[in-house]
Amino acid sequence: MPRVRTKSPVHQSSTPPSSAEPVPVEANSLALSMIQALIPLGLQAVEDALQQEVLALAGPRYAHADGRPAIARWGSQAGSVFLADQKVPIQVPRVRNRATNTEVPLPTYAQLQTPRGQDVGLFRRVLGGLSCRDYEAAAEAVPEAFGLTKSSVSRRFVRASAKALQTLHERRHDDAEWLVLLLDGKSFADDQVVIALGVTTTGEKRILGLVQTATENKRVCAAFLRELVERGFQTPAGLLVVLDGAKGLSAAVRDVFGETVPIQRCQWHKRENVVSYLPKTQQGLWRRKLQAAYAKATYSEAQRALRQLGRELEQHNASAARSLEEGLEETLTLHRLEVFMKLGISFKTTNLIESVMARVEAKTRRITRWRTSDQKQRWCAATLLEIEKQFRKVKGHQHLGLLQAALRGKLSSPPAAA
Repeated sequence: MPRVRTKSPVHQSSTPPSSAEPVPVEANSLALSMIQALIPLGLQAVEDALQQEVLALAGPRYAHADGRPAIARWGSQAGSVFLADQKVPIQVPRVRNRATNTEVPLPTYAQLQTPRGQDVGLFRRVLGGLSCRDYEAAAEAVPEAFGLTKSSVSRRFVRASAKALQTLHERRHDDAEWLVLLLDGKSFADDQVVIALGVTTTGEKRILGLVQTATENKRVCAAFLRELVERGFQTPAGLLVVLDGAKGLSAAVRDVFGETVPIQRCQWHKRENVVSYLPKTQQGLWRRKLQAAYAKATYSEAQRALRQLGRELEQHNASAARSLEEGLEETLTLHRLEVFMKLGISFKTTNLIESVMARVEAKTRRITRWRTSDQKQRWCAATLLEIEKQFRKVKGHQHLGLLQAALRGKLSSPPAAA
């Protein structure tokens, strides 16, 4: 294939044609954003953009009768710009006002010195498991590029994560109708945080908020729930609450949403609480028995099977039997609402929150030293919001209309024990 000779880009930028009209800086916003994503082609594009600006200010090179005697080219100096995740050194042309003996700033250069969207990209890298200390070594391989220091990365992550925490604490929730509320207390950085996750009437999930608390106590959790309501968490279609069985959370929910609010107690937590009283050699067998009982299609079948298991447990371990009996009816709320077979996969346990927190732990496991409560909350909130972007609708969302109809029927308080 024959070669095609082209003019040197340096020659083109250093001696632009006198008829060239500079593009306004405002119109270059999109171009500048694109420039920052193009490495190493971006280096040449930056030079061209700066030369165009010099042309607009000082006129063509060696032209002395252009009507701008006060503005003159003034050589160049070492500088740097941000391209993608790199701070790249370049030679910056200078322009000077002879009348006032002052430097004339180049707006394009000023914009490229400020990372455009840099905090967001860096923020995602750090959350993805790239530590601040290793960021410099892991920077993209670009000639002439020099990496960012640990302290610089840390400061910028603090800014981005602080903004994420503020967003989580202040954003409104009145842009949707809410149908399900999941609450769970999880350990994070040697502390306890309570996470609230909401599900809309159309099946979308959203992190509603978090609160740091030593225990899942009623006072703290009730204040947290009232704040969610004040920020627009409204439930005109009714509300189902899914909990792990913590008494403080349950009391807080009833205090804020009423004594008759339907609560689905996590079946997984109940099953594990029961088998924890048994010898390890028997735990596998009783897990299978309890799982089979909870899998029954109707409320009466599931209740009858669980009552029978309770009687059997009385012969083996009375403590396990009492654990099964405690709160048993709340573990069958979906059965009583007659939506277990359609929506049990999503709401019979707190797995929706458990899976989110597992991903939070995976993203923050490299942090070995937590200094302050603010740092913990910033990391937790920032990671939760990042994970939230990947949420999909809950499984069985097409059947949420059945849950709405059942909730309108006010079927909330457990029936009398059989």
